[in-house]
This record gives sequence, C-alpha cells and structure tokens, in this order.
Amino acid sequence: MKQLLTVITALLLVTAAFAQAPRKVVADKIVGIVGDKIILRSDVYNEIIDRQRRNEPVPENADCYILEQILGMKALVLQAEKDSLLVTDDELEALLDNRIRYFIQMYGGKENLEQIAGRTIYQIRDDFRQSIKEGKMAENMRDKVVGNLKITPQEVKEYWDKIPKDSLLFYESEVEVGEIVVYPKASRDLEKLAMDELADFKQQVESGRQRFETLARLYSEDGSKENGGRMAINRTEKNWDPTFLNNAFRLKEKQISPVFKSKFGYHIIYMESRSGDDAIVRHIIRIPKITDAETNAAIERLDTVRAKLIAGTVTFGEAVNKYSDDENSKYTGGMKPPVTIDQLDKEMVEMMSKTNMKVGEFSKPVAFTDERQKKGVRIVYLKSRTEPHRENLKDDYDRVSQRALEIKKQQALEKWFAAKIPSYYLMVDSDFTHCANLSNWFQYAAKAVK
Repeated sequence: MKQLLTVITALLLVTAAFAQAPRKVVADKIVGIVGDKIILRSDVYNEIIDRQRRNEPVPENADCYILEQILGMKALVLQAEKDSLLVTDDELEALLDNRIRYFIQMYGGKENLEQIAGRTIYQIRDDFRQSIKEGKMAENMRDKVVGNLKITPQEVKEYWDKIPKDSLLFYESEVEVGEIVVYPKASRDLEKLAMDELADFKQQVESGRQRFETLARLYSEDGSKENGGRMAINRTEKNWDPTFLNNAFRLKEKQISPVFKSKFGYHIIYMESRSGDDAIVRHIIRIPKITDAETNAAIERLDTVRAKLIAGTVTFGEAVNKYSDDENSKYTGGMKPPVTIDQLDKEMVEMMSKTNMKVGEFSKPVAFTDERQKKGVRIVYLKSRTEPHRENLKDDYDRVSQRALEIKKQQALEKWFAAKIPSYYLMVDSDFTHCANLSNWFQYAAKAVK
C-alpha cells in the first residue's frame, strides 16, 4: 500500500478527466466496495482511456494502481462523513465553476466544450458534482490526518543519513534576484494616437469592412493576437484587471466596447458569448509608445533610488513598496524564487553577464520589455548565487527537509489506513488478484467477509 500520500492528488486528476466522446465499456460491474461506497469497472478503465486521450503515460498494470487510488479515496470519504468533514454547497459550486472554466479554456470556448462532450454545460456540471465533492472530502480527511505534521532537525538528519551518497541530487547554479520596476508614462499625443487607432478598428468592424479577429491578429499587442484576440474570462477571477472585466461584462453578445484604458494599455472588446459569470471575448490592445525622453526620465528617477540603496538609507523591500510599479512585487518584497540562470528573462541575463554582477550588488537602472511587451525601467538586485553542486545538508536543508516531511506524511497516512480499513466493509473483485499493490486490500477484504 505504497505512495498513499499521492491518493488525493491523483484522484483530483481523475475527477478532472474529461471524456472527448461517449464512453463505451464492456460489461460494467462493481469491482470494489468500501463501506457503502461502490467502485465500478468503468471508473477504473475510463480513467485509463482518458489518460491515453490526453497523451499521458499509462504504466503497465495501470488498472491496479488506479483502483488502489480510488479505494483509498473512498475510505477517506467514508471517514470524512463520519467526522463531519463535509463540503458546503458554496464550496462545491466554486469548485465546479473552476473545473468548468478550466475545460472552457482548454477547449477554446463553451460551444466547443459542449460539442466535444456531447452535453450541455449544466449536464457536465452534474456529471462532475459527485466526484468533485468526494475528492474535496477526501482532501479534507487527508489534511486532518497529516496536515499538521512537522519535521524536526533530528528527523531530517536521520533521513539524510539513510540516503546513499552516490544517489544524491545534483543542482545547477541558481540565482535569487529582485526587481524595482518603473513603467514610464507615454505622452498625451501618443496615448491619443492609440485611442484613435482603436476607435477606427471598432468602426471598421461595425461597418462590416473588417472582421474583429483579423484586426486583432494584425494589430493587437499581446499574446492573444495569435488566437485572434480570443480569451475565456470569468467575472469572479481576481487575476483579471477589474477595468477590463467591467467593460467586458457590460456588453451583450456580438457588441463591441468603447475604447477604454486599463493598467496595461488601451482596449476594445468584442463579446462572442456569455453564460452567467463566464464569457468568451476577443480584444485588441494598443500600448502607447514610450519615447527616449520618458525612458530617460524613469532612469533618472531610479538612479536616485539606487543611490539610497547603496548608501543604506532604504532597504530593498522598502524601496520596492515605495517606488516599484509592479503590483505583484509588493507581496514578495520584489524578490523572485531561486531559479537557474536560463529561467530568467534574456534581457536580465545579458545585463548581469555584461556587468559581471556580484552578489549583493544593485544594477544601474536599465530599460527592458516585459512579457506583455510593455516598456519599463528596472533596478536588479542579485541577492544570492549558488555554485553547481551535489546536494548537501548545509546548502539544501529546505529541500531535504521537505522530502523528509513528505515521507513522514506518507508513513502516517499508511498507518492511518492500516488502522481504519479493517473497520470498514471491504470488497475487491477477483479480477484484480494479479495486482501486487492490492495485497493488503485483499487481506482486509477477506477479514471483512469473515
């Protein structure tokens, strides 16, 4: 009964599986029972089919491991019911909303999803309701069993001592960097030019002279242009710019918004379809050009900030909070998680290489272009740099301790299963007697029959 810690993760993927056509399973029957929870043959083999359709690797004896995962989940659900770890209606509806949005985005829109599934959105929601509810209950039960477990330094050391030294991991050089980012403001004339361009695009579409999709592919200035500006959005998602959402959800289907400004640039939106809080839209964004004059003004501003950092009159975190225009950095003190050098953007890598940047240094302000093609100026702080090395307890304690904690949780969960499963009624079909990983389940099932 190995790797039971992965039961919930694996089963949440199972509940995310989406059939691309009506399923056909020969001779469906009950292949497992845990308490009053039944498992059908189709539950096991449809998951294998779905993984194949998603081009995911399907190991030998996949049916054995999937059945073990489902048995484990059913046991957790059964105990969750006994311990009153229930899922509220609001929680369930939110989980269903997220799952449906995931599929809408995956398949390129509500209509495509319904066509592929051969079912309406409401029928798809009903199909997932029970499995998602059970998945969340199992997750809650798992968290109750292992969620509060901690690991002590002594336990980490004991785990470390058992690792064969010839199997220690090798880490490439990693850097930890931070940024203070300023986005220069475009001139009023160039802002007006962007607005006039979008107003002309809107008029061309409304007059029938051009298709919105064509103009988006030609003129939009973000990654969505490759898809004709098409995006799936949801009114409740917090990662969208509020101004963008407000303008989108004012529209009826087939309407185009007026020109409006968000924190990213100027837009027009075309509403393709709406369903409650979900919508499929197309948009065109024009980002007013930044001239050398605006860029140089931003560089001068950050030169002053850099002088304060070097003098020590302000900390890097304080400077981020006071001067940076990057909203996400406010929550991280401007720092990025440690990464290998190739995971940084190319402009940053080139700058650090040319200046031979040392740990603890602050770069001079440099102009750059972000992932949204927006022009900015930034100061880069190199907090740390590790050398390529074989894993050791001093430099990699956090990684080692996390692995040790996962093993401790796995052992605790296995112990919990060993104590609880014999108290449930259990049946495992004889078709699965070839599964070595189910030996404990068969033993418990034999006791349950007696």
